Amino acid sequence: MKTDIEIAREATLKPITQVAETLGIKEDDLQHYGKYIAKVPETLIDDEKIKQHKLILVTAITPTKAGIGKTTVSIGLALGLQSLKKNAVVALREPSLGPCFGMKGGAAGGGYAQVLPMDKINLHFTGDFHAITSAHNMIAALLDNYIYQHKDEGFAMKEVLWKRVLDVNDRNLRYVVTGLGAKTNGVTMESGFDITPASEIMAILCLAQDADDLRRRIENILLGTTIDGKPFTVKDMGVAGAICVLLQDALHPNLVQTTENTPAFVHGGPFANIAHGCNSILATRLALTYGDYVITEAGFGADLGAEKFYDIKCRKSGLQPALTVLVATTQGLKMHGGVPVEAIKEPNIDGLALGLSNLDRHILNLQGFGQTVVVCFNRFATDTDEEIELCRKHCEELGVGFAINNAFLEGGKGAEPLAQLVIDTIEKNPSKPLQLTYPDNVSVEEKAEVVCKKIYGAKSVTFAPAAKRMITRINELGISHYPICIAKTQYSFSADQKAYGVPTGFNINVRDIVINTGAEMLVLIAGDIMRMPGLPKSPQAERIDIVNGEIEGLS
Repeated sequence: MKTDIEIAREATLKPITQVAETLGIKEDDLQHYGKYIAKVPETLIDDEKIKQHKLILVTAITPTKAGIGKTTVSIGLALGLQSLKKNAVVALREPSLGPCFGMKGGAAGGGYAQVLPMDKINLHFTGDFHAITSAHNMIAALLDNYIYQHKDEGFAMKEVLWKRVLDVNDRNLRYVVTGLGAKTNGVTMESGFDITPASEIMAILCLAQDADDLRRRIENILLGTTIDGKPFTVKDMGVAGAICVLLQDALHPNLVQTTENTPAFVHGGPFANIAHGCNSILATRLALTYGDYVITEAGFGADLGAEKFYDIKCRKSGLQPALTVLVATTQGLKMHGGVPVEAIKEPNIDGLALGLSNLDRHILNLQGFGQTVVVCFNRFATDTDEEIELCRKHCEELGVGFAINNAFLEGGKGAEPLAQLVIDTIEKNPSKPLQLTYPDNVSVEEKAEVVCKKIYGAKSVTFAPAAKRMITRINELGISHYPICIAKTQYSFSADQKAYGVPTGFNINVRDIVINTGAEMLVLIAGDIMRMPGLPKSPQAERIDIVNGEIEGLS
């Protein structure tokens, strides 16, 4: 089998003008980034067309280190729909350099179901991540300068909430001290770094409805509390315009193509374990303007990405998915059935059967949102017919559609059964109107309890002193109506990454809360999750290189 990057190099790409032309987008509307990438202005969004088109969410069972292949399925479904002569567009998130050089090596799909040019997309792309990083750190620099320049006037901050970001995995930067040395170096303060996908600017970019909404949200960012107890925002510094300048181009969604030239909008990149995990509202709405069927994904398992897709992104945008596709693999199910990771490629019907409880829980959760669910079985070479048949029969007993995805090996042809299932299900049994997990007007504690108990299956929820202090502040600011975004491990329904399957009787401890008044959501930090990941003992960077002018190691 060829590597992803070998397949990507052999693919015949169309000039991006031709890809845009298939959607009816004029060349004059494109902002070119080379021959195969362009930005498309969000002003082309047409709400009337959006109402006529179908949105499909792709999510997954609880992920394992064996991988699930959600992005590959998302792209494969678009290829399969195109193979059946349907007008399909895929809308995805941008990869982060941190995981690319850390664990993953890339996040642009796989095999014959990729978005291209994959090397550009996985690396600097159109500079969106750099713009977000620069905008975030510009605010930090301007805040430090404001404190320094106004200290003789009696201005001081009681607490600074705004940290810094960088799009790398670097545990050494989680907690730092700035302003050391001479007085001219600034005011000495504690600070730290999150990874760029966790930046509030990233969330704002992905949730903004237009350029005016972007500015409004940036102005509202809470930077901290002054010495006299008043909230201090970006608007108070008078620099929102400068930050919007840095984000002017980044706001426009990026148009690329798949291995079979299907149009793809790739824009924004928050992680679902530490942020809300969905691509931008603008990119999704732009895709819905031009595609009869639009496929988008939400990060990690359905308890994280899908819940946040519905409760945050759909709540804020009014989007209504026609269908949700739940991705599963035998290897992932076996791990949830207690099979050791080193043995998951071996046939094990008993372990697989036990792992189906994880699939069942996700199906039940998704149906609770009013969603019609179909299961996509992402096939691996080591899967046996007996294992696949067990999964198929199990889904039939649940009354849930089931299809095998072979897009990794066969491209669009390999995804036709899934595509046909999606078409038929939407026609005969589309999702009901979205039922959100909680209303806006309940307390932060009530929102956390209902998500943790109803979606995760927790027995109880506790709040550490730091979280309780933040809840008091949230109530004082009058923002308890914001939706919550729980940051926790992606590897379990619980906050314990080793608790596979469907754990019960556990407690979720919220140790802190990050107030995002610009993104208009509250990030609840649960368990030991870190918003700045570290690198593994052998990072993927050790295998990334340029050989004879060609990039190797991206996959």
